[in-house]
Amino acid sequence: MMQETDIAIIGAGPIGIELAAAVKKAGLDYTHLEAGQIGSTMQWWAPGTKYFSSPERIAIAGVPLIIPDQEKATREHYLDYLLTVVGTHQLDIQTYTRVVNIEKQDNHFDIHTTRSFHGVGGPEELTHQSQSTTPSTTYRAKRVVLAIGDMHTPRMLGIPGEDLPHVSHYLGDVHQYANQRVVIVGGKNSAVEAAIRLFRAGAKVTMSYRGGSFDPDRIKYWLHPEIEYLIKKDKIDFVPHSTLESITPEAAHIKSESGTTTTAADFVLLLTGYEQDQSLFEQLGIELITDDRKPKINLQTMETNVPGIYVAGTAVAGSQQRTKVFIETSHIHVDRIVAALQNRISDAAPEDFWLEES
Repeated sequence: MMQETDIAIIGAGPIGIELAAAVKKAGLDYTHLEAGQIGSTMQWWAPGTKYFSSPERIAIAGVPLIIPDQEKATREHYLDYLLTVVGTHQLDIQTYTRVVNIEKQDNHFDIHTTRSFHGVGGPEELTHQSQSTTPSTTYRAKRVVLAIGDMHTPRMLGIPGEDLPHVSHYLGDVHQYANQRVVIVGGKNSAVEAAIRLFRAGAKVTMSYRGGSFDPDRIKYWLHPEIEYLIKKDKIDFVPHSTLESITPEAAHIKSESGTTTTAADFVLLLTGYEQDQSLFEQLGIELITDDRKPKINLQTMETNVPGIYVAGTAVAGSQQRTKVFIETSHIHVDRIVAALQNRISDAAPEDFWLEES
């Protein structure tokens, strides 16, 4: 099967949806593809996870994000909100359609897809089979926007026991950890938030972090003082300057400055960050730069070194070592790309100066 379109948008996270609404408003011909459900990355977040940004900063496409208690939006709030935005703008998104390959032709791109049953990323991605026996559809597009995000696979530690059933790179429903001994590895937002929530649920929490202390600039401002307090009061055990050497069914072996200790563990959470699946970039010959291997783009248009291929949202940052790109800093990408698609240059003031970094 072959379907033709002028513009193909790949990815239906917040910025992909915002871009689709703007492209539709501009009267441009487009097709929108998403490997899972709308906002699939947020589906594997733990229930109740709150956004760092305030609601007005992560609102998209001119639709207000109203939270009942005027607090930060939760995962649940935002997933419902994204569906509201899609309905309000009557956007046609081909969900559960995974892009497996993009071929560059003389004056167009052939986008090969297959039926999918989950989005790109999350626990299911670890067992995803790239080969599918289901019929595929090819979309032929003159221009392509990759709004694919950057949280696709966990950053693996490569240690013995990492594949044991009680070990995970994702925080699940907090209830399952109640009254359990849990070792958490990591020192950024996901690890700190997990430690606090699990402590409140009644878990016995031990944190292992390669750093000596938590960086307040990298932790949600309402979490940092609380984790410091809980550690100070010995409510949560903290092992600084440490690494995990191995995991057994009953324990985690933590190496620190004082030697290796064995900590009993019913569950181990390796919350050490995520990496981007860059296979589409590589297939297309997009130049990847810096240690994060982010796509090199024209800042005025968001176009890559491959003419006709644009990148939007957190996808522009590659595998972020230090998170610098959020929903709120990516809105400007939409204006830039729509202008480029209309053969003009956006006059929007730049807000994401991080892109200037080499």
